[in-house]
Amino acid sequence: MGVRAGPLEKLIERAGGCAIIDGGLATELEALGADVNDPLWSAFCLISNPDLIKQVHLRYLEAGADILVTSSYQATIPGFLSKGLSIEEGEFLLRKSVKLAVEARDDFWKHLQKTSKHNYNRALVAASVGSYGAYLADGSEYSGHYGTDVNLEKLKDFHRRRLQVLVDAGPDLLAFETIPNKLEAQALAELLDEENIQIPSWICFSSVDGEHASSGESFKECLDILNRSDRISVVGINCASPQIIENLILEFRKLTKKAVAVYPNSGEVWDGRAKKWLPSECFGDRSFEVLAKRWRDSGASLIGGCCRTTPSTIQAISRVLKNKS
Repeated sequence: MGVRAGPLEKLIERAGGCAIIDGGLATELEALGADVNDPLWSAFCLISNPDLIKQVHLRYLEAGADILVTSSYQATIPGFLSKGLSIEEGEFLLRKSVKLAVEARDDFWKHLQKTSKHNYNRALVAASVGSYGAYLADGSEYSGHYGTDVNLEKLKDFHRRRLQVLVDAGPDLLAFETIPNKLEAQALAELLDEENIQIPSWICFSSVDGEHASSGESFKECLDILNRSDRISVVGINCASPQIIENLILEFRKLTKKAVAVYPNSGEVWDGRAKKWLPSECFGDRSFEVLAKRWRDSGASLIGGCCRTTPSTIQAISRVLKNKS
């Protein structure tokens, strides 16, 4: 028996056929003074300054986001253990990532009930599950090269406990992000079945060339696996350049009947080994306004931003997709 994507489908319908995902978390945390120069990245703030995370969630809700993605992308049990925390403390922080987003959503919605008229939807909370490469923090989420010792079972074992803890914390859906290869996509699809997960999931890939997954494997190979799972409601692309998104939407629409999500970065390029952003063409809010309309018209059902995008970016996307002044 598969899961029904009821809440997500209803949200997309309420949003006029295209719902809005939030934008970059670490970028905004840094703007508020947080130090995320750590292997845990934005998840480090779960330890150091959780209130800032909630503040960023609220900023994205105000900007018009229909979906909040939690701060758990790089939050893993092994990662927390490497910081000297216990397994129990790590699991507490994973649950906290969901709790902060749910609290922000509920507080914002409660505040809106006091106003007579607004254009907002009650947001859904997506628990972020970063790829194995994100945990490695070596840039391999953009290459898909995990080494010969990483097999299907190892990837399932790596993701299993985090998945259990996040689901138990009560998000509305799961967001598997920057998946770079077919092997990990297959591991996640099998894991959702093995754990009998009853909330909708999306799986979004990384892509460098705009034609293949980061590993070089074809998206047909990857999506053939995901198309067999009715626990996966949405497939898509995140943290890729905005320039390659439109063609990928058109390609995905040929390869799957599932809804398509896209939330690219700002166009800057991350050097995973040097741990820095490389100079490159950066797309501003005006560009995102123009592109978001094209992405919607090409068939995307969920649109947002990833690294280096801000609440201002999401506000621009929201303005054009929801026809708000």
